[in-house]
Amino acid sequence: MSGSQPSFDVFDVRKIRKLMSLMQENDLTEIDLKHADSAVRIKRGGEVVSYSAPVAAPPPAPTQPAAPTVSAEEARMVVVKSPMVGTFYLASSPDSPQFAKVGDRIGPEKTVCIVEAMKVFNEIPAGVSGQVVAILVENGAPVEFGQPLIKVDPGT
Repeated sequence: MSGSQPSFDVFDVRKIRKLMSLMQENDLTEIDLKHADSAVRIKRGGEVVSYSAPVAAPPPAPTQPAAPTVSAEEARMVVVKSPMVGTFYLASSPDSPQFAKVGDRIGPEKTVCIVEAMKVFNEIPAGVSGQVVAILVENGAPVEFGQPLIKVDPGT
């Protein structure tokens, strides 16, 4: 592999966190990096972290259509997703009650969790009315942009 460029993954969470830390230390509001065919843009101030990557060829079409494996009940579920890379919290502090628990009825404006990014605690609203049926991430766990956090049944 002589003469080839070293491997650089702009989507490595550790590297993104390091970039976010540098942004905070240097009071930067945006970083836009490009390497080969990959790019990452990080903005501060409530902005969503956005990614772009090289477009890969679509996978070959299956010879037979796959049988649906999702039940009708599962299909109606709404998933609250993380709007950013950060750390997932179920409560505002270790001594506070959880924002939402399995079985709770919630409204669209109800804060269901917090995602902390660059020492900023971002309250995440449900965005839907219904009953919390599953919490998909452990408290204090790192989350990715678009990662499912909480499953809500809007039919109840």
